[in-house]
Amino acid sequence: MCKATRILEFPFSATLVLLFAIIALAIPLENDCRLGFASCLLQRAQESQSARPGAPSKLAPASLDINLASAEDFQKLPGVGPKLAQRIVAYRQKHGPFRRVEDLMAIQGVGFKKWKAIRPYLRVGRQEKK
Repeated sequence: MCKATRILEFPFSATLVLLFAIIALAIPLENDCRLGFASCLLQRAQESQSARPGAPSKLAPASLDINLASAEDFQKLPGVGPKLAQRIVAYRQKHGPFRRVEDLMAIQGVGFKKWKAIRPYLRVGRQEKK
């Protein structure tokens, strides 16, 4: 007679606890992570994001007017390279000034995900009425 192999089943919450325990053992914690494991992970993620090569220079929120910015200005945004920056400027020259920041999504290479990442740094200046 064969005995059926029994598979251990864990509730979802126990699986998460086990996962965090494995991660906690894999990452050495320094003395500066006094606020707990989760905050230390968040701190490390933010440090690695800012230390990444090609990371954007720090921009103030709503600091870039998309109707006045040059291609060089657009390249300071996260995920915007020289080609995309040039496409944005070319689109503005061809179609006129942007009315809303959301109008950038009409440009090839600017989907919702990228727009969401660059949105905090952008603004539309006052439009002149004709």
